[in-house]
Amino acid sequence: MRQNPQDDGRLRPVDLARRHGLSTQAVRNYEAAGILPDAERTPHGYRTYTPLHAKALRAFLALVPGHGHQTATSIMQAVNRNAIGDALRLVDESHAQLLDDRRTLQAVEAALRDLEPVPQERGEMFVGTLARRLGIRPATLRKWERAGVVQPRRDPRTGYRVFSAADVRDTLLAHQLRRGGHLLEQIAPLIAQVRSAGGVAPLESTLRAWHARLSARGRAMLAGAAALDAYLDCRTAPPDGAERPGDGPA
Repeated sequence: MRQNPQDDGRLRPVDLARRHGLSTQAVRNYEAAGILPDAERTPHGYRTYTPLHAKALRAFLALVPGHGHQTATSIMQAVNRNAIGDALRLVDESHAQLLDDRRTLQAVEAALRDLEPVPQERGEMFVGTLARRLGIRPATLRKWERAGVVQPRRDPRTGYRVFSAADVRDTLLAHQLRRGGHLLEQIAPLIAQVRSAGGVAPLESTLRAWHARLSARGRAMLAGAAALDAYLDCRTAPPDGAERPGDGPA
């Protein structure tokens, strides 16, 4: 009678795929990418997987939400070539990036809190006047314009840059973020969001959503770490009946 591979702990590609809501082709692709260890083969050449492969797949799928597909792939590839230090470094880098993102959010919130109201009656300002107010050079404002941070209009007669009250608001916010050490490419998307929202007040919901996304990433990283630790523990477990180092008599 033909033995079911599952009877001795072995899994067919379809078994592994169904357990994780994937296609068998996805499982094969993950193996080819080094996310899973190489499959064992039957005498007829068919792939068979083990509980170790199931833990590897579970670890990868748990890592993706917190670290992203590319980093999760690199982590699993490192583990599967026994470069554990490289894998842990990648995990550390993701946590460092999350911390940096939290600090950026804090800086944005502080900048928005400290932003001076710009009354409409203040009218428009030319580049030199605004630069003097901020204590920066006019060339700096022109650089910010090229980066898309500010978008002053041009006077049709003179061609001079003219900053409206909203432009002044955007420039003040950008100035505060630059003083906080943030790069123009990080600032430009935020300013665009302020501009499209019509001011700072509508951004409160955006900031709440930003907080929620960072919290979700943090929780996902915790779940990913637990699954990765389980996989690492399974890879280093001694064969049945063997003693772990330090398990012998005292």
